[in-house]
Order: sequence, then structure tokens, then C-alpha cells
Amino acid sequence: PGTSQSEGMGITRGSLHKKRPTGGKRKAFRKKRKHELGRQPAHTKLGTKTVRVVRCRGGNLKHRALRLEAGNYSWGSEAITRKTRVLDVVYNASNNELVRTKTLVKNAIVQIDATPFRQWYEQHYGIPPSKKKFKTKEEEVEVKKSHHVQHKHAARQSTRQLDQLLEEQFASGRLYAAVSSRPGQCGRCDGYVLEGKELEFYLKKIKAKKGTRAQRWPASQPV
Repeated sequence: PGTSQSEGMGITRGSLHKKRPTGGKRKAFRKKRKHELGRQPAHTKLGTKTVRVVRCRGGNLKHRALRLEAGNYSWGSEAITRKTRVLDVVYNASNNELVRTKTLVKNAIVQIDATPFRQWYEQHYGIPPSKKKFKTKEEEVEVKKSHHVQHKHAARQSTRQLDQLLEEQFASGRLYAAVSSRPGQCGRCDGYVLEGKELEFYLKKIKAKKGTRAQRWPASQPV
């Protein structure tokens, strides 16, 4: 049902303000009910974690995230999950304004820090996911590997498959991911790393959006 907010009154999720399927107006034969109430949207932003607890109908609690900076993201093809920082909001199918204001909502496309996944990949397969080096001086110290570990890595590398698009993202240090939780309801910003056809789809959308923006505001030519 749609939401309505009359002047000086609360938000309602009822359908009494809606027109009939035929287009006719409905008479308001009763007032709003408590069970139909709605609340202001959370508009969760990027920033230091700030979560408010909201008491709901039946004594249940909602966790309204006002600001979040990290979440748990899963890498489906490798069946692992790591906590990582959310760096930026890059695409939202419903509204470009949510991208400009960096608002975190369900199914928003974000960029996350690739470091936790890169470290796991190197430890699991024994080789980096991209040719570009990100190691610190402490990580560059060569660790001796036992024959058992070497054989284990060799066996894993024989079946290793890494998407070319993912490899390019690992080189940049950022991965594209989709938010699958509802930050304004559960107070978390969890999701999954984009791969395969879904990643290709969103890369095209992001590229098209950048192209449209360049056409609207072309760079000023030097005199």
C-alpha cells in the first residue's frame, strides 16, 4: 500500500486515501489506525556506525542505521564471507539521487575494500588474485612452506577459476558488491560480491550513466 502524510498528521500505510480501481474517490469514513502507521525513512549514509533502536508493534525492535561504514560480504563462487569496509555507492536502479547522497539501501551497488578477500585468496591458493602488488614490507617476507602446503596449493590451483573482470577489480583494490540487507530495518549493511552476468550487467549500467553525465556537462575546452 502507498503512504500518505496529511499536514499536521502522521504517516499512514493504509489505502483509504487511494482512489478506487475505476478512478473514483473514496470517502474517508474513519480515521487512521495505529496498525497502519508508517515512519520516516532512515536514509542511511556512509560514516561512523550509528544505529538507533525503534520499539515497534508487539514489543518488537527495529535497528535503524543512520550511518554505517562496514558490513559482511560473501563471495559466492568461493563460498567465503569477510567483513570489509564500504567505500562508495556507485549505482542505484531506483534513484540517482541516492547515489549522489551515498545512501545505503537494499540492492544498492557499492564498492567495497578488496583487501580481506585478496588476503584470503593468497592464503588459500598460494598466489595473488592479480599481478599488481599490494603487499606491505611485513607481508613481503617469504614464509617457508612445507611440502604438504605446497601440494595442497598445487591441487587447488589446478581447479582455480577467476573471472577476468574480478581480476581487474582486485588490481584496483576495490570490488563491486550488492547490498542484500535492509540497513534501515536491521541496522546492517551486508551483501555479496558481484560476479558473472550480474557484474557485466551493472558495469554496463554504470558506464552508461557516466556517458550520459559527460554529455550533459561536457568538460570546458581550453581557450
